[in-house]
Amino acid sequence: MVRRMITVLAAAALLLALAPPAAAQATQATQGDVYVALGDSAAAGPLIPNQVLPDLGCWRSDRNYPHLTAPAIGAAALRDVTCSGARTTHLYQPQNTDLGTIPPQFDALGPDTTLVTVQIGANDVGLTKFIEDCLNLLPPPVGDACNDDYRDANGQDTWRLKTDALRPRMTTLLNDIRARAPQARVYLVGYATYARQNGCYPRVPIIRSDANYIRATLMYFNQMLAEQAAAAGVAFIDFQTPSTGHDPCAASGVRWIEPYVPTSPATPFHPNALGMRNFAAIVTAAVSQV
Repeated sequence: MVRRMITVLAAAALLLALAPPAAAQATQATQGDVYVALGDSAAAGPLIPNQVLPDLGCWRSDRNYPHLTAPAIGAAALRDVTCSGARTTHLYQPQNTDLGTIPPQFDALGPDTTLVTVQIGANDVGLTKFIEDCLNLLPPPVGDACNDDYRDANGQDTWRLKTDALRPRMTTLLNDIRARAPQARVYLVGYATYARQNGCYPRVPIIRSDANYIRATLMYFNQMLAEQAAAAGVAFIDFQTPSTGHDPCAASGVRWIEPYVPTSPATPFHPNALGMRNFAAIVTAAVSQV
């Protein structure tokens, strides 16, 4: 999601990143699903070792949940085209990254595709920038709360308006996936818990009212995704509920999402390697229920 932060941390990533992807060996299997993973950085795993070629500008890890799920389910092939910074338009159109242009993600779909996961939409409404904007190094009255900044002239919550505006596009893209991959089981994946109730200021510098606002906003966004999955007749995989207690406020070794200053190789407010392992277990369980 966060190309600006990724650019800042690029040098560190390159030191960690260029080893060959061990998990990719599972794609040489001869039986099982042809698995296509679509999505943004929440699925791609920016800065989690090892970052893989091609499309290095996508900051895609060979330890993200698609790469871990594929061998766990005995997939015959994995086409992981998840890419940091991706929006729903990048499923249909090329995406410009800091290190080059990549093809539309839908190019990975085909008649042979039997399994699809897609985690997308947060960049369309700017949820990561929203979390960054709410960082507050000084509490009130010196620092200002951010939650009252997101109201339009009519007093309506602008994040909810953006979320609701995304509804028809989500239904359309899910239908378009099924049209391009008619044999596939399709799963829309939600987003994890990025803020716990009341927050944990100053450990994560988001004050209590803003932490609760972020939490409520993401819950509303995930509910929208679940509703649009149901409207399109596809399954929804919930990451929010199982990640409760594993948010950026949790201790290192417990949290699945890194805080603003990561202690594990990962982009701020994105999954770390532990999170990806747990998300892979959740996805594996969900897609195995045929």
